[in-house]
Amino acid sequence: MYIIFLMIGISITVAALFLGAFLWAVRTGQYDDDYTPAVRMLFDDEPAPARKPGEDEKL
Repeated sequence: MYIIFLMIGISITVAALFLGAFLWAVRTGQYDDDYTPAVRMLFDDEPAPARKPGEDEKL
């Protein structure tokens, strides 16, 4: 019976640590921008400037 109370105490301690880490991450701004990086690849790139006829590329 003692081991059950010990395991419950350990699990509550671990859960409290994870909750504390999550709250710390939220307060320090770790989750401020979670939308833009996920859709950044869907944005079109800026078009390249049009080249004039007869204009050579310089390497």
